[in-house]
Amino acid sequence: MHNVELKAELRDVDMARAVCRSIGASHIMTFEQTDTYYRIPQGRLKRRETQGEPPEYIFYERPNRASAKLSNFTIFSEEQALERFGREPLPVWAIVRKTRELWMWGSVRIHLDTVEKLGKFIEFESLVSRKNNIARGHDHITKLRAHFGMAMGELIDCSYSDMLVRDVENQVTPGQAMLPPGE
Repeated sequence: MHNVELKAELRDVDMARAVCRSIGASHIMTFEQTDTYYRIPQGRLKRRETQGEPPEYIFYERPNRASAKLSNFTIFSEEQALERFGREPLPVWAIVRKTRELWMWGSVRIHLDTVEKLGKFIEFESLVSRKNNIARGHDHITKLRAHFGMAMGELIDCSYSDMLVRDVENQVTPGQAMLPPGE
């Protein structure tokens, strides 16, 4: 499966909700999600846990860039993932916890995310299908960027897991002295 997606900082969640209503998007639900990312040789694999739903595994590949991009993904049930990736536990790379508001605008998913330790973000995902080809997906994203422009901040070039790991790697360990450059 494929989708065209774009992620950005969310400056004003109330404004984003107002835009959703003004363009006729439907609020589907708000829920908690935990994504556990595993180290694998190629692509990304995450185990997604959503309240009230069975866990699912999502394998995906997409470029890291701060613009609309094509994502190729496959969703596996727990048993399918065990068959595909093996029954031995995979090494965990990162765990991302978030509260997600899901809105739908036609075939486009609008996510208003509050990500633990990172902040608030908006994400658009236009599912590619026979009726909604890649070009149309890009058109949808362009239209949504125009509608949400005032509520959006900087575009994000990577996944929440990348951001979380980068933040952890950049933190100073407790008790570590901060020295001026060259000292």
